[in-house]
This record gives sequence, structure tokens and C-alpha cells, in this order.
Amino acid sequence: MRAHCDNALELATWLEQQPEVEHVYYAGLESHPQHALAKKQQKGFGGVLSFCLKGGREEAWSFIDATRMISITANLGDVKTTITHPATTTHGRLTPEDKSRAGITENLLRLSVGIEAVEDLKTDLYRGFQMLQNASNT
Repeated sequence: MRAHCDNALELATWLEQQPEVEHVYYAGLESHPQHALAKKQQKGFGGVLSFCLKGGREEAWSFIDATRMISITANLGDVKTTITHPATTTHGRLTPEDKSRAGITENLLRLSVGIEAVEDLKTDLYRGFQMLQNASNT
């Protein structure tokens, strides 16, 4: 569990610095509105984080497709990192209004961070950012 938490915090911090990322949701970040409460209540912040890319569904799907190491699935809690697009998977049955109320947008991606080497995960996610950069330059 420690490896999940450590990797997730490092990835969340790194994702906040990426120009293609609009917002990162992870209670371990000081930018999270419930960070102080989470820090009081727990020792680690878990292995699941979400982030919004600049763009919409097309950019989110292209980003996911560019990864090679991270598994594409709606499953959470594995030792292997997984990525999902909640708007079309875990929350796909919700109405657009319900998705909006829940903060499920077309540019939202969710990572269930595993215990791989965090640099390997960054490299894989960077493939997605490179794809977005290349698409915006064409």
C-alpha cells in the first residue's frame, strides 16, 4: 500500500506541472480542498487519482491510446497501473446532468496507480502528452 500511495503522490505532483493538464484531483496534494482533513485522518492518500486534460473526449481517448505500459480498464486496486475514461466507462450510464453534478467531464481520466517504477509510469504518460502536443501542432 505504501508503494501505491508514494507512486500516486509523485505522479499527482508531476501531473500538476504538465501544461496539458487542466486539474489534478488527489487528496495528497496541498491544492486539494480536503487535503488538511485527509492529512489528519490518514497516513497515506491512496493509489487512485484523477486529472483533466485540456480538451475533450477526443483528447482523452487519444491520450489513453498513446500509453503502452498502463492498462486500459475500469478496474481499480491492482498492483499494475490502470487508466480509464470515467465518462464512458464507470459513469457511462449516468445522464449528462448527473455526470455534470458528479464532476465527470469528457476530459477526465482516472488512474489507479500500481507499484511499478514511477519513472516508467511517467514515461508512459509522457507518450500521451507528446501525442497531444503533436496533434496541436498539426
